[in-house]
Amino acid sequence: MREPVTDLLELGGLGEANARTIMDTALGHADDGELFLEYRQSESLVFDNGRLRAANYDTTQGFGLRAVAGEAAGYAHSGEISAAALTRAAEAAGAIARGHSGVYAEPPVRTNRHLYTDDNPLGTMSFAEKVALLQEVDAYARARDPKVRQVTVSLAASWQVVDILRADGYRVRDIRPLVRFNVSVVAGSGDRQEAGSHGFGGRSALEGFLTPERWKAGVDEALRQALVNLEAIPAPAGSFDVVLGNGWPGILLHEAVGHGLEGDFNRKKTSAFAGLMGQRVASKGVTIVDDGTLHARRGSLTVDDEGTPTNRTVLIEDGILTGYMQDRQNGRLMGTGSTGNGRRQSFAHIPMPRMTNTVMLAGDRDPAEILEGVKDGIYAVSFGGGQVDITSGKFVFSCTEAYRVENGKIGAPIKGAMLIGNGPDALTRIEAIGNDMALDPGIGTCGKQGQGVPVGVGQPTLRINKMTIGGTAT
Repeated sequence: MREPVTDLLELGGLGEANARTIMDTALGHADDGELFLEYRQSESLVFDNGRLRAANYDTTQGFGLRAVAGEAAGYAHSGEISAAALTRAAEAAGAIARGHSGVYAEPPVRTNRHLYTDDNPLGTMSFAEKVALLQEVDAYARARDPKVRQVTVSLAASWQVVDILRADGYRVRDIRPLVRFNVSVVAGSGDRQEAGSHGFGGRSALEGFLTPERWKAGVDEALRQALVNLEAIPAPAGSFDVVLGNGWPGILLHEAVGHGLEGDFNRKKTSAFAGLMGQRVASKGVTIVDDGTLHARRGSLTVDDEGTPTNRTVLIEDGILTGYMQDRQNGRLMGTGSTGNGRRQSFAHIPMPRMTNTVMLAGDRDPAEILEGVKDGIYAVSFGGGQVDITSGKFVFSCTEAYRVENGKIGAPIKGAMLIGNGPDALTRIEAIGNDMALDPGIGTCGKQGQGVPVGVGQPTLRINKMTIGGTAT
């Protein structure tokens, strides 16, 4: 259904002319800044162990006002959209800019593109229909195999309207739908139980997104992974050649490398990639891009949260560092300009450089050939959680599906495998790049400085020489 869009400035009787007059108090003598208004509806349902365990619906609205002066920024926000609240915010945020030049930064360029629908996914199905669907998913999963012991299904959707104003007259609105479906299956045999999961999502309405064919395929994949893990043996520990599968394993690239290529870490020289622009940082053939312009993808945005159109930014090209992801403040301070990567979790958060859809492009090797070249190694198909130190590049990631590889043949599944390494070092150890680049199914959420935003990842099959595997086998 098409949701009527209310002018956010009119919610509290504020009006654009009045808002701009008040904004000038904070931004008239700043280098940059904006008024960011937001209205968001969100809903989530969790069906667990045969019953509806949780159902949440939330509506939020508010604004954030930012004034930027050099390396400093003043920020104030409120859940009340009114002249009184904006006046208080302008006095607080504007204090940072006093005494500065008042040379206001150029506004973002404009765009007419539209990467996703305006439709509100919350209104496509009734609450009763959504609960009935989750019951159907649960019943289908339990009927697939007698080993199924527990099923958890979740459905989440949000509809966000943002309105961004600058003191120079620039104004842009973006309407952002977001949906995600997840299913987790626990399979058991005797005293042993193992889990498998699958999910998918994107920026669309529920209609055409959550088809029976698609959710059934998701259940089948979660069950397949659970049954594989039920046969898994303890992972070995040591140094092995590692083959990463395509698609979702790009989350390792996102965490271990992507954050280190965000502009703020490099401007402050706290990234392992700081000062390396134009130098070789990866094996030949490695090209990594951040692309916020992909149609209807989870990490895509028509404009970022500063009003700048997103871009396809080449970060590493054929192994050479060529760019960083920038918001307006860091891009201006580093002399590069914004790349459309200024993002924030909500009106209550200040924007910063963040990834959108971060992807390693395809190479020319056949995936089967890549595996055949491994004498003694690990094939990692899917990942769970991990930790990364941005300054050193060191990371630890857990595998949720992985296999031993011996003499080019995929062997037994293994459990408890942890990939341990250093992001910049791992880039130089890439020996083969597959021709099968795939994007993840649309389930990523990225955390940075307490803010979470939806993101996408992608990569082809990769072979990395000699990575450390932490395992439990003796």
